[in-house]
Amino acid sequence: MNEFGKNYGWLRNLSIAAGLILIYGWALRGLEIDAATLAGSLPYIMDFISSLWPPNLEIIDVAIKALIETIQMSLWGTTFGAILSVPIAIFSARNIAPKWLQWLANLLQNAVRSVPSIVLGLIFVAAIGLGAAAGTLALGIYTIGYLAKFYQEAIESVEARSIESLQVTGASWLQVAQYGIFPQVLPLALGYTLWMFEYNIRAASVLGVVGAGGIGSELSNYMRAFEYNKATTMMLVLLVVVTVIDIISSKWRQRLEAK
Repeated sequence: MNEFGKNYGWLRNLSIAAGLILIYGWALRGLEIDAATLAGSLPYIMDFISSLWPPNLEIIDVAIKALIETIQMSLWGTTFGAILSVPIAIFSARNIAPKWLQWLANLLQNAVRSVPSIVLGLIFVAAIGLGAAAGTLALGIYTIGYLAKFYQEAIESVEARSIESLQVTGASWLQVAQYGIFPQVLPLALGYTLWMFEYNIRAASVLGVVGAGGIGSELSNYMRAFEYNKATTMMLVLLVVVTVIDIISSKWRQRLEAK
C-alpha cells in the first residue's frame, strides 16, 4: 500500500459509505413508502393471518396428491433444463468458446432469465392447455436461464493449466470440455442442479396460479374462494416437504463439494 493509501484510506471508506447512503436514499424515495400507511395496515395484516388459522386437515389427501404432482413437475423440469443448459454453458464460457459463440449463448441466457416464470407458465398453458405438462415445460425453460449461468461460472473457474495442456496437444474445444473441464466441474454442477430442483418446487407452486398444475393450482383455487383454512393446509404441506428436501440436498451438496 502506498503512502496515500495509508494516510487517506479513511477518506475512501467514508466516500464509499456516503455513496451507499445516497443510493439507498434514492431507492427509498422512489418507492414512496408511507410509514403512516404501513402502521395503519397492521390490523388488516393481523386479521388476514388470523383467518388462515387453524388449517383444515380434511383436505390433507388433496394436498399430498397435489404435492406429489409438484415434485414430479420439478423433477422433470429440472432434468430437462439441466440437459439443455450444458451445451449453452459450454458455448458461453470464455475459456473454451470463441467470442462470437459466447456472445450468442450469453444473449440466449439473458433472454431466458428476463422472462418471469409465471409468464412462461402462461405461454405454455396457452400452447398446450391447463395442467402439469405446461408447468413442467415452463420450469424446464426457467431452469435453463439459471443453470446455464451457474454451469458457465463453474467452467470458467476451472484451473487454466489443465485446459492449456490439452490445447497444446491440439485438442478441439469439445475435447477440452470433455476431458479437461467436465471432471472438475461435475461435483459443483450436481450441487447447483440439486439446489435448482429444490427451488423449482417453490416455483411450481407459483406457476399453479396460472393453471400450470401442482399444489399451486389448488392453493390458488382456495385463495380465490376465500377458503383460507384449506390454503393454509397446502402451505404447511409445502413447507414441510421443502424443508426436508432442503436438508437432504444440503447434505448431498456438502458430500459432492468434499470430493
